Amino acid sequence: KSACRKGKLDQQAICATKPSEVEAILETGDKLLLAIPEHKVALLGGSRESQCDVFALVRYGEETLAVSVEAKVNETFGPKVGDWMTNASDGKHRRMAFLCETLGITGTPRTDLRYQLLHRTVAAVVEARRFGTDRAAIVVQSFSQEHRWFGDFRAFAAELGVEVERGVGVTYELPCGLPLTLGWATGSPEYL
Repeated sequence: KSACRKGKLDQQAICATKPSEVEAILETGDKLLLAIPEHKVALLGGSRESQCDVFALVRYGEETLAVSVEAKVNETFGPKVGDWMTNASDGKHRRMAFLCETLGITGTPRTDLRYQLLHRTVAAVVEARRFGTDRAAIVVQSFSQEHRWFGDFRAFAAELGVEVERGVGVTYELPCGLPLTLGWATGSPEYL
């Protein structure tokens, strides 16, 4: 991500790289097919796209996996759902309903959840459907050695009915039948 922001993007280097901490979450030893930095995904409702830090297609044995990677160091996951929905437009209401329906959240999600985690996860699901993959995944690749914001990720996973721990992927089935893996990968401090 830092190479992208500094304008030193080497597409071949990105596509050839499979960070071991992300690979461990996905339990893949197979092939990275494609990695796109700053990939934008259109979502129902509203006008803004969800922008994945990295979107990847990964071959996993006989299956293909659509992965949204959200890279973090010290920044938060953005506004909380309650703040994002304050004085919400019809578009925001449509967007939130779409996110909840896709993820299997009944009713309104907790107001203290981070909105970015919802839309970034759904971005992986939308792209899994578009590319016809067998599975989807959201991986937070955190370079914070203090694991800042892991509590927000854990709360989001709990809203989906799953329990997460750092360094381990957990998979559950979405209402549409697609398996979704969630994981928190701690990146090496050498890349800070």
